[in-house]
Amino acid sequence: MRTLARILAGLLLAILGLITLLVVAFWAPDRPLSELKARWAQPPSMFVEIAGMQVHLRDEGPRDDPSPIVLLHGTSASLHTWDGWTRALVGERRVIRLDLPGFGLTGPAPDENYTIANYVRFMTAALDRLGVRRCVLGGNSFGGYVAWVTALALPDRIEKLILVDAAGYPLRPESVPIGFRVAQLPGISDLFRFALPRALIESSVRNVYGDPGKVTPELIDRYFEIALRAGNRQALGQRFRQDRLGVLAPRIRELKLPTLILWGGRDRLIPPENGERFRADIAGSELVVFDDLGHVPHEEDPARTVAAVKRFLYRK
Repeated sequence: MRTLARILAGLLLAILGLITLLVVAFWAPDRPLSELKARWAQPPSMFVEIAGMQVHLRDEGPRDDPSPIVLLHGTSASLHTWDGWTRALVGERRVIRLDLPGFGLTGPAPDENYTIANYVRFMTAALDRLGVRRCVLGGNSFGGYVAWVTALALPDRIEKLILVDAAGYPLRPESVPIGFRVAQLPGISDLFRFALPRALIESSVRNVYGDPGKVTPELIDRYFEIALRAGNRQALGQRFRQDRLGVLAPRIRELKLPTLILWGGRDRLIPPENGERFRADIAGSELVVFDDLGHVPHEEDPARTVAAVKRFLYRK
């Protein structure tokens, strides 16, 4: 027994030593918002009080647009993911994009409530605060989930819907980015509140691109630095624990508004058959698949994807 106890004690010490080495090697403490603003909140960024938070958003384009385009990013992304679309649209349309609670420079929700119902309440408050009575609402991945559930809750305020590799059905991924897997592991996720290898972020971003060669060092910088925003890592784990993805899927058939569905043919996180399911469930919807793109087609190839959006927006 004493020999076994010595062996177990030795293993425990070795594990603790390895954990210590990992923390020291990849030490990455939270960064305050003030430190991140200089690079990632340049004009036209602004911070607006919504639902008890200082929400990071960009509101660009003609102020007299009767139906602004509101864009929602996916898990661990930020409003910057829509840069390409925004440049292509702001000459003619008002474009509003924001960092959802728990992500980007908005950071964690004060009540730590990351249920879909609370995100819908947040979106209602955001539209009210910005004076948007009616809009075109679009979203990617988790942002797409928030978008279509908001459209169900506010049918008189959402004119059209754009779903980009949207979540909503029970998830059956072919491949999950390692960063998402880590965030869902009890104990390990707590460790990454203090340590975060940049290589882990790089691997995760490359995983969601159809062509990983398009992932630039600046893109990795953006995802990595914003992930370090104080409170974001804890919020990610909390959102995964509160997520009940798929529960509302039967209600997708209730959507009765013009809907454009865009999908990356190489999406391994939410595979293309999910796009087909949305098309089948939303009467009159249109599905466009980009065979060579991944989970974030709007970011990977903004020019091609926004061209489909423009056709949809101006179709009579």
